[in-house]
Amino acid sequence: MILKAKYIVLKDRMLEDSAILIEDKKIKKILSSDKLEGKEVIDYKDSIICPGFVDTHVHGFCGHDFMDKSDEGLRSICRDILKAGVTSILPTTLTASEDDIMEVVRIVKDNKDAYGAKIQGIFLEGPFFTEKHKGAQNPSYFLKPEIEKLRKWQEIAGGMIKKVALAPELEGSEEFVQKAREMGIYVALGHSDASYDEAKSAVDAGANIFVHTYNGMSGLHHRNPGMVGAAMTLEDVFAELICDGHHVHPVAADVLIRSRGYESVALISDCMMAGGMPVGKYKLGDYNVVLDGETVRLKEGNLAGSVLKMRDAVKNLVKWGITSPFEAIQMGTQVPAKSVGIDNVCGVIEEGRAADILVLDDEFSIVDVYLNGEKVDFGKEN
Repeated sequence: MILKAKYIVLKDRMLEDSAILIEDKKIKKILSSDKLEGKEVIDYKDSIICPGFVDTHVHGFCGHDFMDKSDEGLRSICRDILKAGVTSILPTTLTASEDDIMEVVRIVKDNKDAYGAKIQGIFLEGPFFTEKHKGAQNPSYFLKPEIEKLRKWQEIAGGMIKKVALAPELEGSEEFVQKAREMGIYVALGHSDASYDEAKSAVDAGANIFVHTYNGMSGLHHRNPGMVGAAMTLEDVFAELICDGHHVHPVAADVLIRSRGYESVALISDCMMAGGMPVGKYKLGDYNVVLDGETVRLKEGNLAGSVLKMRDAVKNLVKWGITSPFEAIQMGTQVPAKSVGIDNVCGVIEEGRAADILVLDDEFSIVDVYLNGEKVDFGKEN
């Protein structure tokens, strides 16, 4: 099968008027348009072919949450999130009881080969957080960082925990970061009131990601740069960003991207079960939340996760005039994959890779999704 489009997004450039040869579920070859004569080609004309989106921070979709502890719910999320153009994910937990966390990671392990967006690992968002910027994390279950707990969860997960978050001002954080990195787990910083220096110490110990930058962290002040200042300026880190226009103002998104460069700002959805669902009442962990159309909020009015789709995060950056199409696509594919060391298996169009690719029109809406080289059939729902 040969797919042709106006543009093909590679890891370092956009090719014009090129095509992709797919054989045996993989990208066999990138072809120039003058090599296609006499071959059967699916011509997407003015569209863009790019890698499937990589969502490294996602809690749920279409009425299900990974914290539901449901095999069928997990399989539904993986299947349905393809509609958002996502072909690789890190199922993400919330702060919860130790038993609940153990059960969730076990279910992810047992369903790691579920059809749909490929499970590339697990993100433990909690329970090592502090109260001030707790967001929708339940402080009843907050713990100090304990590496033995992480070891136990990783054993139950069959080694699938790829990323863990913590507040760096907690006692024992630096040692925890070092030990987690020795286990091959990436460490993210968030839900924290840490100072700049505390954040920097955690980064020096091996942490490399800031969780949904601006949200759930100490802000930038001219006498105390805080977590936001660290996320903007420290080298060799990645900053997650929710680009729905509600969690972060477009100008603030622009400031972060200008500070860091698009190459180290990873788009995430932070989507929860209300994503893809109608207005109404839903659950996020132990909390009742309300979807009002564009945002999900606790009864106190706090934002509680998002209903953002990755395709819209990419589209918004271009619409807001912040990045080029190439840069926005990289921020939704290769950059998040790099942040957790999975860019060798997803986030890039390259010969020999699995053919997990998207076709986008010139308005960044999804035309088609290919998973392992096969077009996904959404029927009328897409």
